[in-house]
Amino acid sequence: MPLAAVMADVLLAPWLVILPLAGALLAGLWPAAARWWGLLTALLTLVMALLLALQVHAQGPVILDLGGWAPPLGITLVVDGLASLMVLMTAGVGLAISLYALGYLGGTDRGRWFWVLWLWLWAAMNALYLSGDVFNLYVTLELVVLASVALVALAGGAAPLVAAMRYLLVSLLGSMAYLMGVALLYGAYGTLDLQGLGAQVVLSSAPMLAAVLMTVGLLAKSALFPLHVWLPPAHGSAPAPVSAALSALVVKVSFYLILRLWLTVFPALPLSGLDVLMGALAAGAVLWGGLMALRGPRLKQVVAYSTVAQVGYLFLLFPFLRAHPEGWKAVVFFAVAHGVAKAAVFLAAGTLQRAAGHDRLAELGAVMRGRLKTSFALGIAGAGLVGLPFTGGFIAKWLLVQTALEAGLWIWALVVLGGGLLAGAYVFRLLGPAFEPGPADRGRPLPAVMEWAPLALALLTIGLGFAGSPALSLLARTLAGGGG
Repeated sequence: MPLAAVMADVLLAPWLVILPLAGALLAGLWPAAARWWGLLTALLTLVMALLLALQVHAQGPVILDLGGWAPPLGITLVVDGLASLMVLMTAGVGLAISLYALGYLGGTDRGRWFWVLWLWLWAAMNALYLSGDVFNLYVTLELVVLASVALVALAGGAAPLVAAMRYLLVSLLGSMAYLMGVALLYGAYGTLDLQGLGAQVVLSSAPMLAAVLMTVGLLAKSALFPLHVWLPPAHGSAPAPVSAALSALVVKVSFYLILRLWLTVFPALPLSGLDVLMGALAAGAVLWGGLMALRGPRLKQVVAYSTVAQVGYLFLLFPFLRAHPEGWKAVVFFAVAHGVAKAAVFLAAGTLQRAAGHDRLAELGAVMRGRLKTSFALGIAGAGLVGLPFTGGFIAKWLLVQTALEAGLWIWALVVLGGGLLAGAYVFRLLGPAFEPGPADRGRPLPAVMEWAPLALALLTIGLGFAGSPALSLLARTLAGGGG
């Protein structure tokens, strides 16, 4: 029997939420074996995510009413190309983070709490990607934020705690704005279902105000310039596996939600003016984040500010949505390529920091020369961030530039190209100490998995350089415009 036929009878989507939740519960109940429960959960979740992507690619999108209860009483899952690709990216990066955490945290008490929170975060992200109504999206988004804040504070000390509280306060403000938008939509249309709203929303004051509130609230959570002030301290202060999860995965959650809303709920609303504003903010993010990364004296600080810059590319979404009906697919592929490359960079940075006992760039040369696998991973993943050939970043930026030129948006093509030059400059800063003359020193002894996990992700960055066509084919199976 063909694989697609076998999978047709299996409800895969709920298991992508159930598995991480069960893993978190088992890690909490048996703390001595928490890391092994975490690793097993990560492996199983990746398998389920891959099967889900294959199922959607073969059969097209599906809307599931859990327990047979239809909206508004039931919980609806939307399983389409966009959701399944984001779930698959999260699973691939999540497995690498889990492997890395085995060595980074070991069997420590802090490690026990990491596994509970990390698996809880993973379950919340998968639930958000698959949720089919705007209120469940709000609930899952809050679960993502609460788990992320706790993970930032897990590092201990004053700086991580302050960073975590700043992150929490900004996120709460964003949540209030989003929830007000949900209330407006429910008051106007009497439903919260994505497809039902998409079929009813027309140009009027209530959905316009709801769209503004929900988008602005999510922009704060996405850390788009100038609402980015919480991101560098939070990502730079957190433990390395947490930094990788935050920069590679968590910032994509709010972006995904904005994209889902504008594809499904608000396609009837005009983007005139909004596209220019969002494009300007995106360009500001690319420029400001790149310049701050060029000035940062510490490795993780440079990588954190590069996230500010890279987030900017995601919000070229709005000019593309208005001028090119398929342009959002290029932005989503960029989000996937960035997620893999940025996780590799943060994990490699964590290895160098742990080996050297610090992350001062000017003093890392000896350790970088002594740990060539880690430096190699940093270089390959950095090439992905720049957008050099044979990496997923190259395909992503090629698609962005191609989309901009096809739509006559040459100014946004220049932003992408200029951002690539800035990225090249700060990635060279990261790698520069390795090429300085001097002795090599491996520094403190570390588990081998702390070098192999970032290297595996870096090689996956190259693999994505050949995965543009399958990814775009999967994205073609995305529900939009009220189910159209």
